[in-house]
Amino acid sequence: MSGLANKDGRILILGAGHAGGTAAALLRQQGWTGPVTLLGDEPVAPYQRPPLSKAWLKGEADADSLALRPESFYPEHQIELRLNERAERISRGAGGGEVQLGSGESLAYDRLILATGSRARRITLPGMDLEGVLELRTAADADRLKAALQPGARLAVVGGGYIGLEAAASARALGAEAVVIELQPRLLSRVAHEALATFVHDYHRARGVAFELAAGVDGLEGEGGRVCAVRLADGRRIACDAALIGVGAVPNQELAEAAGLACDAGVVVDLAARTSDPCIHAIGDCTRRPLPLYGCMGRLESVPNALEQAKQAAADLCGTKPPTPETPWFWSDQFDLKLQIAGLPLDAVRTVVRGEPATARFAVFHLNAHDQVQAVEAINAAPEFMAGRQFIGSRRPVHPGMLRDISVSMKEVAA
Repeated sequence: MSGLANKDGRILILGAGHAGGTAAALLRQQGWTGPVTLLGDEPVAPYQRPPLSKAWLKGEADADSLALRPESFYPEHQIELRLNERAERISRGAGGGEVQLGSGESLAYDRLILATGSRARRITLPGMDLEGVLELRTAADADRLKAALQPGARLAVVGGGYIGLEAAASARALGAEAVVIELQPRLLSRVAHEALATFVHDYHRARGVAFELAAGVDGLEGEGGRVCAVRLADGRRIACDAALIGVGAVPNQELAEAAGLACDAGVVVDLAARTSDPCIHAIGDCTRRPLPLYGCMGRLESVPNALEQAKQAAADLCGTKPPTPETPWFWSDQFDLKLQIAGLPLDAVRTVVRGEPATARFAVFHLNAHDQVQAVEAINAAPEFMAGRQFIGSRRPVHPGMLRDISVSMKEVAA
């Protein structure tokens, strides 16, 4: 445990996203009495990011509904919220340290929590600096994309991952055209089973989304300083009024690296969210953390992971009971599809499909050599998702034949 005995030290949290905002609230909830400062580089208080590619784009959410907590929460709980501030350097000491800001000010800390998140992966292409070439990570990004999605507008999405597909679905709902350009021969090649990816592809195409698969991009073309087309490697041009680049994310670990903390495709932490410096914790998208169910380390980009690690850090600092390790899970909403994924298909040797994709309600289970569920991917199949998540956590083996048979309830499946 790395908490201060009297819980009255100065805690500085770098990053006012889901992880950082939750950690600040949990520290107060669990009895931290010392100063808590939450520093964010955006001009708005902590908010939910997942709706940005869905409800926010479609006008079904506003700033109040996205906010994690009312703005009054922070002063009421003596949390100093400092927005539009960027940390430039961490100076570590034996029992704390200080953080230098872009403004030139320095903030001292006894304990530091890094919740710096991740950023959109940038690709080097001609035309990337054209107006209308967009990414989607922040509320400001979402506002720019929303302004571009007028009825009849043409959106080109470079990258066939979840964010790109959600944006394409939102574009169609707003009356815009959308084409998804993917380098691999199928969608979601790194994160989803082929059966699920094929279903999602067909579902989108039936609703007007066009696809260019196994298609490389050579550059972006413009007219008058604004993007007007994506040029493919085979010479074809995909005309567009805006281009969304969605090719993954990279952790914001530069501050940690420069401060000499252990990093490996993310800030390395343990199950208490502690870094290699006993005075510094790290949480959320910026971390590389233990995955106890799989016996390895990994980086998880999800709200559930941000919340879990915020709980880990707060418990460690406050000396309270550590949270029970959770099964990783994720979700995505596209059109009227609810995709829910639990676990990771590591060491899986077989897959079992339960239900028929044609019904738009099915699940893909990934089993290891001992018939234990490693992961489940569900489409509009909440019972399968919930049961699969329980199977992953319990490590109980299942009978593949019973799992495949939809006449057998999920309660009866466990061996």
